[in-house]
Amino acid sequence: MADDEFTVLDVLAMPVDEVVPELRVALAEHHRAVLVAEPGAGKTTIVPLRLLNEPWLGDKRIVVLEPRRIAARAAAARMADLLGERVGETVGFTTRDERKVSGRTRIEVVTEGILTRRLQRDPELPGVGLVMFDEFHERNLQADLGLAFALETSQALREDLRILVASATIDSEAVSRLLGGAPVLSSEGRTYPIDIEWVQRRRSDRLEAMTRSAVDRLLTQSQGDILVFLSGAGIIRRVESDLRGAYRGRPIDIRPLYGAMAAEDQDAALKPSPVGRRKIVLATDIAETSLTVEGVTAVVDSGESRTPKFDPRSGMSKLVTGAISKASADQRAGRAGRMEPGRAIRLWSKSDNARRKAHRSAEINQVDLAGFVLESLAWGCADPSELAMLDKAPAGALAEANEVLRLIGALDAQGHLTAIGKRLIELPLHPRLGRMVIAGVDAGLGWMACLMAAALEDRDVLSGRPTEVPADFGLRLALLDDDRRRHPNADTKALRSVRRRARQLADRISEPQGPVDGRLAGGLLIAGFPDRIAQARGNGNGRFRLRSGTGAWVNTHDVLATEELLVAADIEGDRREGRIRIGAAIDPSELDAFGGDVERIETLRWDKHRNDLLLRVERRLGGIELAVTESRPEPGPATTAALVDRARDTRLSDLGWSDSARQLQNRLGFLRHHHSANWPAVNDEALLESIEDWLPGFLLNASRRADLRAVDMGMVLSTFVNFDQHTDLGRLAPTSTTIPSGRSVKLNYDTVEPPKVSARVQELYGTAETPSILDGKMAITFEMLSPAGRPIQVTSDLDGFWQGSWAEVRKEMAAKYPKHNWPADPTTATPAKPNERPKRGR
Repeated sequence: MADDEFTVLDVLAMPVDEVVPELRVALAEHHRAVLVAEPGAGKTTIVPLRLLNEPWLGDKRIVVLEPRRIAARAAAARMADLLGERVGETVGFTTRDERKVSGRTRIEVVTEGILTRRLQRDPELPGVGLVMFDEFHERNLQADLGLAFALETSQALREDLRILVASATIDSEAVSRLLGGAPVLSSEGRTYPIDIEWVQRRRSDRLEAMTRSAVDRLLTQSQGDILVFLSGAGIIRRVESDLRGAYRGRPIDIRPLYGAMAAEDQDAALKPSPVGRRKIVLATDIAETSLTVEGVTAVVDSGESRTPKFDPRSGMSKLVTGAISKASADQRAGRAGRMEPGRAIRLWSKSDNARRKAHRSAEINQVDLAGFVLESLAWGCADPSELAMLDKAPAGALAEANEVLRLIGALDAQGHLTAIGKRLIELPLHPRLGRMVIAGVDAGLGWMACLMAAALEDRDVLSGRPTEVPADFGLRLALLDDDRRRHPNADTKALRSVRRRARQLADRISEPQGPVDGRLAGGLLIAGFPDRIAQARGNGNGRFRLRSGTGAWVNTHDVLATEELLVAADIEGDRREGRIRIGAAIDPSELDAFGGDVERIETLRWDKHRNDLLLRVERRLGGIELAVTESRPEPGPATTAALVDRARDTRLSDLGWSDSARQLQNRLGFLRHHHSANWPAVNDEALLESIEDWLPGFLLNASRRADLRAVDMGMVLSTFVNFDQHTDLGRLAPTSTTIPSGRSVKLNYDTVEPPKVSARVQELYGTAETPSILDGKMAITFEMLSPAGRPIQVTSDLDGFWQGSWAEVRKEMAAKYPKHNWPADPTTATPAKPNERPKRGR
C-alpha cells in the first residue's frame, strides 16, 4: 500500500484510538507497555496498524500473538480489509498449519507456539521490532513461556525490542511488575447495555433442550443473529442437529464454529447473514475474544468450556469440560452489545454464578508440564522457576514432567537434553506423541506414527458406551487407514479430523503416506508411553499389572483381554485399578526395539534345594517381571564374593578341611599360646574376621559349591606361616613322636593343653623317659590303653607312673588279660611290637 493511498483505516475511529498516543510514547521511552482494553475497543486490529509508522519500528515487523488459529486468521483478514489489501501483503498470518506472508508483510499474526519456535531457533528475533501478546488474560502456557523468552531476549540481546501485553481482563499491575514497571494504559470498549436472564439448570435437564428453548425465545423477542457458547465440538454437533430439525424450512442458518473446522466453514460463521436471513452461531470459547462475529445481538451461554488439564488417564493434558469464570461470562455476554443493546441468557443460576472463580486459572497450574520443561531446557534454562513468569511452575508437576522426559529418552540421567529431546523440540506435539513419531520415522513407520499421534491428540474415533467400545488401537488404525471400512462405533467426523491432522504432521516432517499395520501399534506406543506397559496377571481374564505396580483391566470379551503384554495409551477411572480405554498388544522383543527401558537384574543366590550357587537373571520393567532364568554362574568377582559369603555363613565348614589341616590349625594355635604371639592367629574366628583377605585368591576360577570344597585349608594355613616359622614348626610342634615299640604315633594337639598320644601300655615298656616337644620344655601326655584299647591311665610322667600306681594297674590288668605280659618293672621289659601276639606274663 502506498503511503498516500486512502484506506478505511484513515476514517475509522475506535475507542482504543484515545490511548494510542500514550501507547506510542510508552513504547518509545519504556520499550514495554500493558494495554487493558474492553471487547470492541479495537486493540487487536487497530493498535498494530496505528504503530506501523513509528520511528523506533523502522522497517521491522510487528508480530501479534493470538491464542487460537481462527483468531489469528480473522485478525489478519480484518486488518488487511481495513487497508484495502489481501492477506499476505502488508498483513499476514502464520499458524501451525497455514502461512500467508510475503516480503511486503509488516504485521504478522501468529499463534503462540510459532513465536516460541522462532525464539528457540534464533533468540534475537531478527527483523522483529514489536511483539504484541494479545488476549493475555487466557494465561495459556505457551503465551507465558513466549513472554518469558521475549523478556530475556530484550534484556540480553535486543534492547530495541518492544513488548506489548494486551488483554480485556487481566491483573494489569502484576503484569506491569513482570515487565519491569511498564506503563499501564486503559481503554473502554464500545458496548451497549446487556439484559441478562438466568435459567436454572437441573441435573436432569438436557443441555440441547435448554439451548433450543433459549434460542426460541430470542428468535421471537429480538432481532439480529444469535451466538451460542457451548463447551466443545461434540455438544455443538448435537445442538446443531437439534436446531436444524426444529427450524427446517425457516430462513435461519445454523453455523458451527470451533477450532478443528475447515477454514472456509469458520469464515462462513463469521460473515454477516444475507438480507432476510438470521444466523445462529454455535461456538466454543474461541468466540469470547479477538473474533468479531458480525450481526450478533443476543447470546446464549451454557456456562461451560473445555480447558486443558493434566489427565492421568493419558499421561498428557487433555481438554476437560468445566464451569467458566465470571470474567469469561462477562466477555461472552459482551458479544451481544457490540452494535446495539443486547440480550444474554445464561443457563445457570445467580447463586451458581456467585460461586464461580473471578478469572480463569493459569494453565501452568493445571496442565502437564513435559513440553514446558523441554522448551525451558532447549532455551538453556535448567531451572524453569528462574523464568520471568506470573506464576511459577508447581514443583510436583515439574518433577513428574522430568520423569516422563527421562522415561521417553528426552533427558539423560543428569537432566540434560538428549539428541531425541532436541528432535522433539521441532515437533508440534506433546513430547509423548512426538517421541512416538520419532520412533515411527526411525522404524520406517512415520505415516502410521502420525496417524497414531493425531488419534491420541484428539477425541477418540470410536464412541459409545464404555463397555461396548473396543480398546484395541489396531482397530482404530484400520479405520483410519481405509475410509471404506465400517464399524458400529466409528465416529465419521472424528476419523476425518484425525486423518487431516495426520496429513499435516506428515507434511511437516516430509513423511510420505506409507504402510499401516495395526500389529505394530504397540511397539510405537511403547516409545511414548513406556510407563504404561502392562502384563497379564491372570489367565486371559483381562486383568493387568502396569509397570508402576498398579492394576488395570479391559472387558473380558475385548480382543486385548487374552494378551500377555500390552501398552495402555489411555486409562480411566481409579488409578489403582483403571479401565484401559485405548491400548495395543506388544511382543516382548518390542520392548528393547522401541526403547522399553527393560532392566536386566542378575542375582547370585544360594539355592537350598540344590545346595549350590545359582545365577538368577531377571528381565524387569518396573513392577513387571518379564522373564526369569537360573543357571550356574561364570567365574568372576561377583561369583567369588557370593562364595566368600557362603563360606562366612557356614563358618568355614563348606571349605576343604582335612584332618591334617585341622591338625595344622591346632599346632599353630598351640604355638601361639605356649611359645610366641608371633605365630599367626588361625583359629576359626580369626579366619572369619580376615576372610576377605585370604579366601578370594583361592576362588579365582570358582563358580559352585564343589569349588569351595576344593579349597585345601592345609595349604591356606601354610600361607600364614613365614619361612623361618616353617623351619621351626616341625621341631617345636612335630606331628608325631616315636614310642619304645618303634611305632610313630600321631600327636593330637589342642590350643591350650599339651598334645596327647594314645598307645597300648605294652608298647611303652623299656623306658622311663617321657617324650617332649617345644625343645623339651613340655612333656607329651600319654593315654595308655589296655589290650582291648580301653584307657587305663593318662599321664605325662612315665617314670612316676611306673614307680607309683603301676603296681595296682598291673594287678588288675593281669587278672583281666592273663595272656599278656605285665612285668613288675616295665622300664627293664622289652616293649611289644605294634602287631605282636601276647605272651603269658610271669
